[in-house]
Amino acid sequence: MRLAYLLILAGCLVGTAPLEIFLHTRVYARWLRLAATLAPIALTFGLWDVAAIHAGWWHFDRRYLVGLTLPGRLPVEELLFFLVIPTCAVLTLEAVRLRRPDWLIGDEPTRR
Repeated sequence: MRLAYLLILAGCLVGTAPLEIFLHTRVYARWLRLAATLAPIALTFGLWDVAAIHAGWWHFDRRYLVGLTLPGRLPVEELLFFLVIPTCAVLTLEAVRLRRPDWLIGDEPTRR
């Protein structure tokens, strides 16, 4: 049970890997762009969780964690959650963009 959280996150990555491999979304190839996207998410929500933990509003069931905590008693799995899930979302978005180029998502360059 201690690996449950990590296994779920790994499953998310494995489940979206074909989008990078077969559809060539190039999300991992543009790692600086991905990192710039993930950094504010991980920082904001990581700090939010630390504050909630210290306030006693949020806790984690240790049965599902490996036991490694970051400063602020934040489980490493929680930080990984803020990196993995948005990565999977970006992979999915880029796959949809490739398969349905006619669907506008709002970040397309404006044409004159």
